[in-house]
Amino acid sequence: MLEAEQNIIVNSDKFEILLTEKQIQKRVSELGEQISKDYADKTPVFIGVLNGAFIFMSDLLKNININCEVDFFKLSSYGDAKISSGKVKLLKELNCDVNERDIIIVEDIVDSGLSIKYIEDIFKEHKPASMRVVSLLMKPKSLKYDVKIDYIGFNIPSKFVVGYGLDYEQKFRNLKSIYVLSE
Repeated sequence: MLEAEQNIIVNSDKFEILLTEKQIQKRVSELGEQISKDYADKTPVFIGVLNGAFIFMSDLLKNININCEVDFFKLSSYGDAKISSGKVKLLKELNCDVNERDIIIVEDIVDSGLSIKYIEDIFKEHKPASMRVVSLLMKPKSLKYDVKIDYIGFNIPSKFVVGYGLDYEQKFRNLKSIYVLSE
């Protein structure tokens, strides 16, 4: 699998490039600038949703120029499938106290909105000062839950994608670009 090519083969499925590394980095920089402006007088806690968001969150934080803290959730809703199971399991809880804190949930992709809805329900118990969500990718036509995504990197079609943290059977997260399953 050579990433310099426009197409890659994953488990006999053909994927074509959707977003280049350059497009992604430009948009991540813009998101970092906007969040830094919006939280100029605050110290938010960025909460990444593992495993998918770790690369996006790392690059995003490099573009944040305010004081902040970092923590992670680990959720599972896909397993090794291309389609969400429709159920979310919490695999790792937060280590920090978020009561009366400004929190920013960092997601790699919002598909049905199930994971965000699950996270919102968890935070009803914690009482943060504010909660916003940043997602690199959003599939607006796949949304099944009424969730608000405050910062969106890219709206994409309702197709399976890999790369830049997004996996297929826990592989291909290390691709620098994002690829979409071909028809």
